[in-house]
Amino acid sequence: MSSKPDGAPAVRRIDRILAAMSLGILVLSIACFAAVIIAGATGVEEYDGIWPAVFMVQMVGPIVAFLLLLALLIMSFIRRSRANRQ
Repeated sequence: MSSKPDGAPAVRRIDRILAAMSLGILVLSIACFAAVIIAGATGVEEYDGIWPAVFMVQMVGPIVAFLLLLALLIMSFIRRSRANRQ
């Protein structure tokens, strides 16, 4: 793995993937939350079809996004500590 000229370790592909996945899941979760709010305001009473999946994404999405960010943070700390030892 190559290092940048200023001494900071290079950003790996997995770091970019984890960050993008976390952001994408969080945006999707916020969109599902907005959909539920709008559906309630417009008078939807029967939540059949796709709505159970929308509710599940709304509830589980922020947790998964936080866990992905936590994994990214831990991997970054480990990479930096290994770079400082060398």
